[in-house]
Amino acid sequence: MGADGAPWRKVLYERQSFPDNYVDSRFLEELRRNVGVRRYRYWAVVREAGLVAQQLSCVAVVLTLWSYMDQGQLTPATLLLGSVLCALLGYGLYRALGRGHSGERTRCADLQSATIFMAFTFGFSPVLKTLTESVSTDTVYAMAALMLLAHLVSFPYAQPSPPGSLSLNAALFASVCLASRLPGALYVFAMMTCAILVFALWPCLLHRLRDVAPCTFPWAAALVSLGGVAGLASLSPGGALLLTLTLLALTLLCPLLLLWLQRHKDNIHGPWDEAEIHEDLSRILRGKD
Repeated sequence: MGADGAPWRKVLYERQSFPDNYVDSRFLEELRRNVGVRRYRYWAVVREAGLVAQQLSCVAVVLTLWSYMDQGQLTPATLLLGSVLCALLGYGLYRALGRGHSGERTRCADLQSATIFMAFTFGFSPVLKTLTESVSTDTVYAMAALMLLAHLVSFPYAQPSPPGSLSLNAALFASVCLASRLPGALYVFAMMTCAILVFALWPCLLHRLRDVAPCTFPWAAALVSLGGVAGLASLSPGGALLLTLTLLALTLLCPLLLLWLQRHKDNIHGPWDEAEIHEDLSRILRGKD
């Protein structure tokens, strides 16, 4: 009770016989902890972390193919043939999974887009080959590494289809830097075709697999990861071991760390929060009209 015998009331614009900072024992009754916090399950987090692991493996696959071409162990014709076969197989699977989707592009439109891309890429291959002639090789490799890191950091893992413009542009810029150090223009054309297939088209197919056939998504991500490790092992066993440890840490240890940290999450909500006006203003606006 106050000096005048009146009880304390939680009101703002009323003079009371209490100090401004006074609260009674009922103040903490409205305390709420961790309101709206999402609870994660371990294997669900592992499944989502697989998308990060396979994207890292995609970078390893592209670097492996580039290294083979740079060493003369892989011809442009072989890489182009493999890329075309993989593209046709992936396109058929993508169309089969998207059967019945509204707004699906026609095969004629897809063929036209692919033809335009192939023609422009082939025509600009000599330009891309000489694009970094005045830049030292060490600088080119440093730029490629930085752009691939930017690609991995900025990739939209929650919604990978279509790939984000920043991540895709970073990956293509890195591919141009690497391709410019290959022997000829045909090598550049094969390298850029492979980069588009891995960095632009594969995420779209993987996203559709995750939506339409969720049970196949972990197997597809695991297959890409195995391909990245196997390709890197043929060049550098130490690098393959490092990649394997990184993938295991991303898919198994990081989800455990997230769940452990979530147990210590402690967000409090109560009467000290900012007031939120939930009144429907449309009724007032209609009254003014």
